[in-house]
Formats: sequence, structure tokens, C-alpha cells
Amino acid sequence: MVAGGGGPPVRAGGTAPGGGRPLIVTEDPLLLDDLLRLCAAAGAEPHVHHAVPEHGGAGAQAAGWETAPLVLVGDDAARRVRGAPRRDGVYLVGRDLGDPSVWRRAVEIGAQAVLRLPDAEGALVDRIADVAEGAGRPALAVGVIGGSGGAGASTLACALALRAAKGGERTILIDADPLGGGMDVLLGGESAEGLRWPDFAASRGRVGAGALEESLPELHALRVLSWDRGERVVVPPAAMRSVVAAARRRGGVVVVDLPRRVDEAVAEVLAQLDLVLLVVPGGLRSVAAAGRVAAGVRMVARDVRVVVRGRCPDGLDAEAVAGLLGAPLAGEVPVEVGLPGRVAEGEPPGARGMLARFCDGFWQRALGSVQGVPA
Repeated sequence: MVAGGGGPPVRAGGTAPGGGRPLIVTEDPLLLDDLLRLCAAAGAEPHVHHAVPEHGGAGAQAAGWETAPLVLVGDDAARRVRGAPRRDGVYLVGRDLGDPSVWRRAVEIGAQAVLRLPDAEGALVDRIADVAEGAGRPALAVGVIGGSGGAGASTLACALALRAAKGGERTILIDADPLGGGMDVLLGGESAEGLRWPDFAASRGRVGAGALEESLPELHALRVLSWDRGERVVVPPAAMRSVVAAARRRGGVVVVDLPRRVDEAVAEVLAQLDLVLLVVPGGLRSVAAAGRVAAGVRMVARDVRVVVRGRCPDGLDAEAVAGLLGAPLAGEVPVEVGLPGRVAEGEPPGARGMLARFCDGFWQRALGSVQGVPA
């Protein structure tokens, strides 16, 4: 059964311009050197012009003003582009922007923001890299967390990712629980080639979305970021933030298997999720435990919903469980008696059966365009 409570999850962010070459407009050689260096760091090759010729005419298009996905105007060039057509994605950039009149110049050229170097270098590299990678709408990011021990959160996360991939979505499954045994194991790919979490532990700045995806093991048409069999169980919060952001950048679906304890690193993940599914067995003790987990998750997550697993004894039903937890009901997942045996034999969770049907129904509502895959 799939409940419709609370409506479908809402994607964060909007649509960014398509991929292409940014336009730099400046005659300041030092500023140009800085902007070219930042473009190189972001993997972008810009067009460079000293001004925008023939404002509003064919010359403006030839210079790339109207077609470039991103325009970086040096403070020295603000006067020369004052009459150019208004458009999104224009930034006024300089080193000495302490003059209050800089804001007037920014308004005159329709700049989206004023960026002062070197302070804004990190943000500017991110924005240029989005253009270079053709970043569009970010992936719909769904986290799954158990309300109590043995709730089946990892099984549901794995099944959701599998069904999204079978529905044609670009899918990345992220194992954020270092003590969970490994999502690659659950998918039968513990020996598959590719990077694991310890390989990303030193990440601090931007992680390339394409490079991340290509580096991960591919299992059942989806990419999986899991743990190796080593002793490392901690990934710094900055690395968590960078990796999850990279996973979302190219669209599709990202599913994250979350640990029940919300520490600083997990908070970085929760902050980037569109929706968190709290998996709760129907018993009163499980509901009580889930209440404590939910309290921690709600401190960061924007949207938390309940998935009730199995039957509800003690006079409860699924709606009552969700009501006790103060969250909308996302649905009910029946317990499949033969599922553990099939998984032990190498069949991934969600390959068929009631769990597969639940996941297909969830993605149909959440994504709209994803068609259920017959089980």
C-alpha cells in the first residue's frame, strides 16, 4: 500500500542554464589572470572580451552576452556594458569593491551579485563549474533512516535506488552509515571495482560530479558509494557535504542510507535532502524509539515522512503511528517472508514483489515522469 499523505516531495533549487563557455568582460590584466585561473580550476574555457559591442544587436550575440550561460564583468568594464540587454547570470567582479558606488554600477548592468576577490573565489569556482558541467535541476535526494534497530531502512534504501534506476533515472545510492555493513554487500558487489568512502575522506573543496559518478562501482544500473572493509568509520563533515553535493549536481535521483545517530557529518547530509523517510515498525516500543530519532532529524531536515513497516499491533494503524510521530504518512511496506532468503542468494532488495511495488508507487508520485517497472 502506498499512502498519498503530505503530497509528493518538492525538489530543492531551480533550473540552471545549460552547459557552455562563460563570458569574461574586462581590460584589467590582473583581474583577467585571476578569472582565467578560476575558470581553469573549474574546468571551463571562457570567452574573453573587453566590452559588449553593439548593445542589443547582432554584435552582442556574437560576443556571447545573450547566449553565454554566465557573464563575469570586471568592475573596470561596468561602464562599457551599461546598455547591454538585461539577462540572468551576470556578476560584477573586482578586487577593490569598497566604493559604495559599486552597487549602483551593479544595478545599472543588471548584475545578479557583486563578488569581491579573493574572498569569493570558492563560490565563483563553484558557479563556473556548474556551467562547465551543464548543471541543471539537482537530483531529487531522498534519505532513509530507521526509527529503531532492525527497521529495514537499508533494505528500503537499496530497493528505492534499484527501482529508480530500473525506471530510467540516473541514480546514486550513498551509504552514510559506516556501521551498517555496506550497501555494496547488500547489492552483491563488495568486490566491485571503484572508490569507497575512505577514498573521499580528505575532500574539502568541490568534488566534480562527473568524476565522482565515474569513480563509483556500478551495480544493477546504479552507482554506489559505500564503505570498504577497513577500519575507518568517520568521514569529516566537509567531505560529506562536498560528495553529496556532487552526487546531486547532475540530476536524477540520490538515495542516502542514514545512520540513526545525527552527528555533524550526518547533519551535512540531511541539510541537502529533499525528503527523509523514517522507517518504523508498528509496535509501541518501535514508535517510542522512532520519536527520539525523528526529533534529531527534524532539527536539520526540511521534510520528514513516516513509512510503517509490517503490521501494527497494540491497536495501532499506520495513520496512528504517523500521527504519534507528528509526520505525514508516506506509506506502508509489508514484510515479505521470503525476502531475506532471496537477498542471501544474491537477489537485490526490490527486484520484485511487494517491496518493488511500493518503491515504484513512491517514485511515480515523487518524480511524475518515472513509470513503474512491472515486478
